[in-house]
Amino acid sequence: MDAFDDTREERVGLTTTLWRPTGPKELDLVRASGWRTWPPRLPGQPIFYPVLTEEYAVRIARDWNVKHDGAGYVTRFEMETEFLRRYPVRQAGGRTILELWVPADELTEFNDHIVGRIEVVREFRPQE
Repeated sequence: MDAFDDTREERVGLTTTLWRPTGPKELDLVRASGWRTWPPRLPGQPIFYPVLTEEYAVRIARDWNVKHDGAGYVTRFEMETEFLRRYPVRQAGGRTILELWVPADELTEFNDHIVGRIEVVREFRPQE
């Protein structure tokens, strides 16, 4: 069974929409790339994990990034669907907690298959 046939990702032509919760430092590096690439992983970060639903990305950005980084952002980007088939969908909890695990040493190649630009679609700050 093809993992992408039963997920909730959106398809636009031959692309798949992915989401990435991120903090301010990573977002600054994405901005510096012209909104085209994800930065290399830091030591101790063996994988890059985009997620398959906006809902899951919101939870991480709002509930984790804000607490640890002072702000959280949800980004959205399109990837070549055929390229993504090499990465099995991982269920990290409940039915809607779905992510891809991209080994850090494959991130450059992964970035080469982004279609268009990475965009910020949500922003979260601490509640006063």
